[in-house]
Amino acid sequence: MQKEQEAGHTLETTSVLIDFLLKKYRSEKQGTLQVIGQLTDADIVWAPTPESNSIANLVAHIGGTVHQRIEAVLLDIPDTRDREKEFEPGLVLTREQALDLVARSFDRIIEVLEQAKANPGLLLRQPYLHLPPLTNSGVDNQATVLEILLHQFRHLPGHTGQIVYIAKMRIGQLQW
Repeated sequence: MQKEQEAGHTLETTSVLIDFLLKKYRSEKQGTLQVIGQLTDADIVWAPTPESNSIANLVAHIGGTVHQRIEAVLLDIPDTRDREKEFEPGLVLTREQALDLVARSFDRIIEVLEQAKANPGLLLRQPYLHLPPLTNSGVDNQATVLEILLHQFRHLPGHTGQIVYIAKMRIGQLQW
């Protein structure tokens, strides 16, 4: 009886965690899309200084990170990431391209979370075990899917916050 209760609490806790992450990722997606939607193509490619990233760079980096860490490993989509290109000065994305890439990136994370909701054991999988050592990553090859998702949960809002900051520098007051 004790083990059945513990298993029930574990599933309940897992469900609460997944629901929380889904809520936060959906909110982050919506807020980022709302900000980018207020910008022009010129705003997207503008960088505060020659050494700074533009919103285009940050969006490309979000897309690259999600592609390499979520799509390629968890959804079996071939890894085509070119991390250096994400940070090239003068990278050009239109507003529509930026909106599409942000939406697709967050949708992929949400897709994995929804899969985990249906199959909580997915969170304990270690998808990097048989891959070459990871580079430029906040996780190592021993990481579980949960650790990967939590790392993205910490990593992506830093960049979406930078997008908001640059947008405010560019256009001033944003509409929420």
